[in-house]
Amino acid sequence: MMSTASHKPGQRPAIHGLYALTPDTPNTEALFAQVEQALAGGAKILQYRNKSADRDLRHQQAEGLLRLCRRHNVPFIINDDVALACALDADGVHLGRDDGDIRTARTTLGPSKLLGASCYRDIGLAIAAYDQGADHVAFGSFFPSSTKPGAARASPAILSEARTRLAIPIVAIGGITVANAGELIRAGAAALAVITALFDAADIAATAREFGHLFESRSL
Repeated sequence: MMSTASHKPGQRPAIHGLYALTPDTPNTEALFAQVEQALAGGAKILQYRNKSADRDLRHQQAEGLLRLCRRHNVPFIINDDVALACALDADGVHLGRDDGDIRTARTTLGPSKLLGASCYRDIGLAIAAYDQGADHVAFGSFFPSSTKPGAARASPAILSEARTRLAIPIVAIGGITVANAGELIRAGAAALAVITALFDAADIAATAREFGHLFESRSL
């Protein structure tokens, strides 16, 4: 049975394709240059994620990234900070298990903003998040990840299950590279959330294009 959401979604940007997650860095100029390359290469969504920055740096970096995203017509999502997203009029927020209440976030954001939820390898969490107002959910880690080396491993089968039970986009995350991404797209991932394989690449724009080609191949 498909779960029925308790909210009525408004018009929101699509969640599809390469979903770029920013690396933690205090070097704002370098961050902007990296993100510019990713967007130029075709990244379809950008999430600002910096767990080590103080409040002022987070605001400065998020504000600049929002301008870049507006220029490229790409949705800009902020990790774990509803207040900052509202202050900047970002396109949405992503919440982890301990990052706040999804229903409260939906009420604060309103119906037209994006609201994603990390569901790890738990389909029950995804159904609950959907019912509380999330309009997309993320599963992972699917492969070893340098960002979260201790993360529990999820099976690609959960993407297929989620796709049949939830009428919202499904995001895959965790150790994803161009070489292993195809399996996740075939299993049902609408978007691939990538940090290291994208931003540590020698050519960020070219790597973004490679990820994009994987989704184009699926549609052929």
